[in-house]
Amino acid sequence: MRVLLDTHVLLWAAITPDRLAAATRALLDDPANEVLFSAASLWEIAIKLARGREDFMVDPVGLRQALLAAGYQEVAVTGAHALALLCLPDLHRDPFDRILLAQARVEDLVLLTADDHLLRYGPPARRVMVHPAPSQPGLRRP
Repeated sequence: MRVLLDTHVLLWAAITPDRLAAATRALLDDPANEVLFSAASLWEIAIKLARGREDFMVDPVGLRQALLAAGYQEVAVTGAHALALLCLPDLHRDPFDRILLAQARVEDLVLLTADDHLLRYGPPARRVMVHPAPSQPGLRRP
């Protein structure tokens, strides 16, 4: 399976993997699956970090390096992804979430998210279950 991680899922996988249910962690750790992250997620993190958002206090440069070292694949934002936004109904206004959904559709990926707004679009968005208390840093994927 080829999965694209929504930004919050990406952060949980990289920083607090225990927030993710065991089934999700197993899916991400399974070498048979291709785990991808979007350049748009790094863009979102960089913008929110620059604005001083306390919930985005992560180094996007170090995060990208760690993700690539862990075997995650990066998806660039292309013109085809931008044009796919024209086909999305106006169910959610967040531009980062919308581009992730467009990328998942164009690239035939499953978008893993816990965002109810994104889940209203249906496939390719798929809900991930989370736990409330993080306990250890991660990126367990070989």
